[in-house]
Amino acid sequence: MADIRHDDDVDKRRLGRLIAGAAATLVLASVAGVWLAVSYVGSERQRAMQEWQIRLGIVADSRVAAVEDWVQGNLAALSDLAANESLQLYLTELAFAQWDRAQVTDEAAQAGYLYNLLAAAAEREGFAGPPSESAAIANVARPALAGIALVAGNGDPLAATPGMPPLEGALAAAYESAIGGDATLIDMFRSEAGPVTTGFALPVYGLQDDPGGSGIGVVIGVRVVGDGLYRRLRQPGEIARTAETYLVRDDGTTVTYLSPLADGTRPLELSLDKTTPDLGAAFGIANPGGFAVGRDHAGAEALITARAVAGTPWTLVRKVSRDEAMAPVDSRLNTILAVLVLLIVGVAVTIVAVWRHGTSLRAAQAASRFKVAAERFENMVKFMRVVTDSQPTEIVAVTAEGTYTYANRTAAEAAGMAPEDMMGKNVASVAGPIVAGAYAEINGRVIHSFAPERAVKGFDDGEGGTRWIRSAHMPLRGDRDYPPASLMILDDITDLTLETERSKRRLMQLVDTLVGVVDRRDPHSADHSARVAEVARAVAEEMGLDDVHQSTADMAARLMNLGKIYIPQEVLAKTSGLTDAEKALLAGSVEVSAEMVEKVEFEGPVVETLRQINETWDGRGRLGLTGERTLVTARVVAVANAFVGMLSPRAWRDGHDMDGVIARLTEAADTDFDRRVVLALVHHLENKGGRAKWAHFGTPPAEA
Repeated sequence: MADIRHDDDVDKRRLGRLIAGAAATLVLASVAGVWLAVSYVGSERQRAMQEWQIRLGIVADSRVAAVEDWVQGNLAALSDLAANESLQLYLTELAFAQWDRAQVTDEAAQAGYLYNLLAAAAEREGFAGPPSESAAIANVARPALAGIALVAGNGDPLAATPGMPPLEGALAAAYESAIGGDATLIDMFRSEAGPVTTGFALPVYGLQDDPGGSGIGVVIGVRVVGDGLYRRLRQPGEIARTAETYLVRDDGTTVTYLSPLADGTRPLELSLDKTTPDLGAAFGIANPGGFAVGRDHAGAEALITARAVAGTPWTLVRKVSRDEAMAPVDSRLNTILAVLVLLIVGVAVTIVAVWRHGTSLRAAQAASRFKVAAERFENMVKFMRVVTDSQPTEIVAVTAEGTYTYANRTAAEAAGMAPEDMMGKNVASVAGPIVAGAYAEINGRVIHSFAPERAVKGFDDGEGGTRWIRSAHMPLRGDRDYPPASLMILDDITDLTLETERSKRRLMQLVDTLVGVVDRRDPHSADHSARVAEVARAVAEEMGLDDVHQSTADMAARLMNLGKIYIPQEVLAKTSGLTDAEKALLAGSVEVSAEMVEKVEFEGPVVETLRQINETWDGRGRLGLTGERTLVTARVVAVANAFVGMLSPRAWRDGHDMDGVIARLTEAADTDFDRRVVLALVHHLENKGGRAKWAHFGTPPAEA
């Protein structure tokens, strides 16, 4: 009896240990499940954060490129002045005369020419500050706010535009740096008149001197930092409510905000200590190209990335509120986490509830659950593969060494193999050494800097043509199983590129044919449209207009005389003076030209340009448009047309000489024409070889 009780006690202890072991296993499994759920949610949150990093980085890259373009544009404008041969000759003579201006040949005339050159450049390039109300009413000088100055090698100011600040403080330091041969940026500062200004200083070398050493003079330009820079910080099509881009500067122990902020803070009004906890701007200055979760200038938590502005002490910061960026993701992931935890708890309760049904039943149920989980994971992998395989573009992931770690079906079909066969192979062995070499440098930069890039490259198609590929390169972080890589999205745009070029050629051929028909009716105006187009494009380029505006001015100039097809032959060939009615008929032919092509789709506003060519700066045109209400392309074509028309001989008169044409255009500035356009034309004539290039416009048709 005692032996039976002893055996029962042993069995109970064994059963107790078995139950305790099973309970401990259940607890550990539950804890592991919760940990896995939390880890999954954390990885998904990190993935969402990485997507925002890419989005912010793309915007930051585009905005910093726009700011750098603004800086380079200002430097290029002053560089043109510094390379002006008349300016170099004057300084060279002055240097030989030991800076005695009385010994310079015709010094007064040369100084006057330089002043006009500086004034024209300041007005054209934005270095002329707007006049204050007091200056406009009292006829007093502009406040010392902005302008361009020429300073001799001994430090004496030689010429300066109205409103140029005195050569002291930061300007004096910039002069010392530039005279030594360095192009110098004068950092942003608030002028005595109020607006924020910045400047640039470039050395001037003698006619026989090689650039790189000390100069014999310095060109200094100071300008108001206005919307021309600040609008470049705004991202077109921005939809994020709290997204913002601004410029900051490291001022020792503080961070100074250089551009306007969304809360209304004006430039240079806000400075924060760099030790402010988690200050995003301080992180951006210390880590250009980095990404972090920090605090913005208002103390709100934000996602922040930054880029250094090349050639300046400025840093561009791009931020968006973390709440706005991550709130939808956090809500979804928290819901997923709650559901997963509830599922784990439910599974644990279910296991306990069915424990008594036997070990075999529990094993079968566990196997069933594991099978379902494995199927779900496999289905998720298949789903992601279906998504990428359904894309018409090639999608691959490539390491810095050029090894494939992923390829979708489109990329594999292009390579002539299965996707799984591409894994581990080198790009050169699959796509060839030329393609591998073309993308190796880009992928290396993307992986190293973790900054996305885009490119368009042409490759020999093997049939004497070119295959154009547009590529996007996105950085991928490495993990335990996969090294860091560049995700490449390759899109063949050959057909689109060729069709675009063919369309442009067909349109230009049609335009030239139509204009040729009109030119045959009036030999005295033959080639007039082509000449106006040539001058208009040169002036538009001189003004710094973009390619679309240049093409629009060119096309409108070519089409402006198309309406003359309806003007009687006897009027076009008339050798005596035209009547007022005949002049009105000729002027109205431009509107007829606009009506003839108004159904044609152009890249720019060609039709509206044609309709506005006859508008005047002071509003005496048919539409009554004044000043800048007229399209800039119409203002450019109007000046080009007047220039060619006055210079060219006609059936009823001889052509005017070049100096007379320039004088007439200058006299009509601010009444008939935009002064900036006239100044751009004169600058091209005097400094870019325009006189010699267009002198043949004055040759009669018979002599030509």
